[in-house]
Amino acid sequence: MSRWLLIIFFTFITSNFLFAQQNNLEIKGTGKDLYIDHTVAPKESLYSIGRTYNVNPKELASFNHLKLTSGLNIGENLKIPLDKNNFLQEGKATNSEALIPVYHTVNSGETLYRLGVNYNKVPLASLKKWNHLPSEAVSVGAPMIVGYLKVDKAQSPLASAKSNISNEVATAPQQQEKPAEKTPEATTTAAPNPRDPDPAKTEKNETPVSTSEQPKPNASTANTQSHINFSGGYFKNLFVQQGAGKTSTADAGSAGIFKSTSGWQDGKYYCFHNQAAPGTVLKVTNNATGKTVYAKVLDAIPDIKQNTGLVLIISNAAAEELGVTDNKFNCLITYNQ
Repeated sequence: MSRWLLIIFFTFITSNFLFAQQNNLEIKGTGKDLYIDHTVAPKESLYSIGRTYNVNPKELASFNHLKLTSGLNIGENLKIPLDKNNFLQEGKATNSEALIPVYHTVNSGETLYRLGVNYNKVPLASLKKWNHLPSEAVSVGAPMIVGYLKVDKAQSPLASAKSNISNEVATAPQQQEKPAEKTPEATTTAAPNPRDPDPAKTEKNETPVSTSEQPKPNASTANTQSHINFSGGYFKNLFVQQGAGKTSTADAGSAGIFKSTSGWQDGKYYCFHNQAAPGTVLKVTNNATGKTVYAKVLDAIPDIKQNTGLVLIISNAAAEELGVTDNKFNCLITYNQ
C-alpha cells in the first residue's frame, strides 16, 4: 500500500512542476539584470535548463552563483538571465526559432510608458501591438507582454509546450529571414554525464562522441563524403554579420572531433564550445595547416572525461576541410560578442 502511495505522490509532484513551468513567463529584475524564475524539476540539470531557455550553462551557473559541476535539487529556484542572446524586443527571428511572450503584471500607478522605460525603453507602439491595446490605458493586475524569450525549436521544450498559449507571438516585430536549416543528424552517441541525467542533447540528434574513439576523418566516414571545399563553409557570411559593431574574442587550445552527417554536402559545420553562446559562429583555424572554417555553436562541451582539456569539439566534415589528420588538433578560435 505504501508503495502505491509513493507512486501517486511522486506523480502529483511531477505534474505540479510541469504545470508550473507552463504558466506565463514573468519578468523580474531591473536594468540589465532582467531574469525569469525557473523551478527545478526531476532529472533537470544546468545543461538541460540552459537549452530550454537558450542560455549557456556556464552563464546560467554564474548568474546563480553556482559551479557548473554542481548538482541541482528538485524544487530549487533558478534565475534565468534575459539578455541579447535570448530576449527579443526588436529585430528578427528565424524559422528555426520560437518566440515565447514574457509578461509584467501591472502594479498600481504604473503606465504603459513607465513599463516601456523600465524594460529597455520599449516603444509604446510595440507594447500596444504585442498586447492588442487600442489606447495607452492599462489595468492594475493585467499581464502585459514586454518582450519575447527567443528559443531554438529543436532544443527547447517550451517551443512546443507554449506554442498555443497565445497568438501574441505572431504579432511580435519579427520577420522570417530564411528557410530553417535542416537539423544535422548524428550517427553515434556520447557517453553519459553522471551529473546530468539528460546530457548533451543539442540540435535534435547532433551529439558528440568520445574523441578517443573517433576515427580519423576520411572519405569513408560518411555515406556521401566527397572532399568538397566550401571555402570556410555555409556560415561564413553569418560570422561577418554577427561581427558588425561587436568586439572579437580569441581563444586557443586543443580541439576534438565528433562524427556527423552534416557538412559534407552543404558546408554546414557545427561545434561545441564553452564560452560562446549557442548560435554563435566561430572562425576556427588549424594551426598546423593554416586552413579556416566557420562553425555554428550547438551547445557547451559535454562534461565527460574524454573532453577534459578541450576548448572545442568540431564536426568531422569541418575537420576534413581543415586538413586534420588526427583525432585532436591545435586551433585558434575567433568569435564576436
